[in-house]
Amino acid sequence: MIDLALVWVGIIGLAVLFYVIMDGFDLGIGILFPFIQDHQERDVMMNTIAPVWDGNETWMVLGGAGLFAAFPLVYATVLSALYLPITFMVVALIFRGVAFEFRFKSTRTKYLWDQAFIWGSILSSFFQGVILGAYIQGIETTNGIYSGSAWDWLTPFSIFTGLGVVVMYATLGCGWLIWKTEAKLQAHMYQFMPKLLIALLLIFASVSLYTPLTHSEIANRWFTFPNIFYFSPVPILVLYFVGSILNACKDKNEIKPFIYTLALVFLAFTGFVISLWPNIIPPSVSIWQAAAPESSLKFTLVGAVILIPMIIAYTFLSYWVFRAKVRIGDDGYH
Repeated sequence: MIDLALVWVGIIGLAVLFYVIMDGFDLGIGILFPFIQDHQERDVMMNTIAPVWDGNETWMVLGGAGLFAAFPLVYATVLSALYLPITFMVVALIFRGVAFEFRFKSTRTKYLWDQAFIWGSILSSFFQGVILGAYIQGIETTNGIYSGSAWDWLTPFSIFTGLGVVVMYATLGCGWLIWKTEAKLQAHMYQFMPKLLIALLLIFASVSLYTPLTHSEIANRWFTFPNIFYFSPVPILVLYFVGSILNACKDKNEIKPFIYTLALVFLAFTGFVISLWPNIIPPSVSIWQAAAPESSLKFTLVGAVILIPMIIAYTFLSYWVFRAKVRIGDDGYH
């Protein structure tokens, strides 16, 4: 018999992963904006993502809707605990989205929309990382109801993970621009990538050390036998892909830095799942305890089976149509 709760965890997990990857690199473009001062190069940076950025956010909507449908307890508890950083994130995303539309139409106020794009990207990325850090630390519940304060999410660890996500998205954006641009702008990205990668590796190492030291159950998950042998490929592969990205940048390879950075993000996501499994409300509420009734899981799964192939199809089509490099002087997005 199929475990529908596990099926829905897989759907929501994939939606979150696709969102982090797809919206991650276009948020990374905004994070990198302050380092590029040439207006034409900034236009090129935005034009690389202009046809696809709003479609990328579909995966966030799918993940949130799936959580509401399949795990209403999680939806209610997590949103109660994290409603402030979620609200801040959404407001930042609104400013960023509006900046896309107005920046290309403005002349006199273009610099203001540049700032809206920059800070919308940085703050939305930062608060996504804060949400991640607060989630990893755990959510205090009593009889299934959130019993913490409105500011429990704000800790040194969540601020650190917020900065970590900013760096991770910037690294993704850098890899994307290496692939999609050329000439001077691409050369800038080749120079940025090693610096971002070293910062990202330090952040990965810090989080990987901090979480087992402060959460004994996570330490037991990773460092007891035989788990240590099963999970050791994760850090080994992280080091392998970091070295591969550095070599790809040295060789001026255009596609490998982005692909290998995607692999790093996938490994980070894998480590996150390993650390918390099978709890969906850390530290103690499991997937099966939080799942909706089986009838609800079946009913909503029908809609997911219809919608997800459609989302995948139009996502693939949009990336295929706009697969070429973007150059200075191209008509771009209007």
